[in-house]
Amino acid sequence: MAKVKQWTGGGKRGLHLWCPGCDAVHGVTTDPLGWTWNGDVEKPTLSPSLLTNAGKAHSTAPICHCFVRDGRIEFLSDSTHALAGQTVDLPPWPYGDQ
Repeated sequence: MAKVKQWTGGGKRGLHLWCPGCDAVHGVTTDPLGWTWNGDVEKPTLSPSLLTNAGKAHSTAPICHCFVRDGRIEFLSDSTHALAGQTVDLPPWPYGDQ
């Protein structure tokens, strides 16, 4: 089952994934000049790390800093949600083909 959802638009391509720490979608651009991706939707690996809400632009959302490697999400200790410092399986994309 796919754990990331590919998207295209505005001359760009990227991925969305469901973050269990934030209980929200995170997205990255893979082309042009974005994150590298191994091309696997079931065991994705992205590089470099993902860092969301670092400036606290969304005051009620956590800061999330993680690596996605081989279908697992490694939350770094500077994340501010309950999964900080833990590694868990990346959940399946929850929205089907949407």
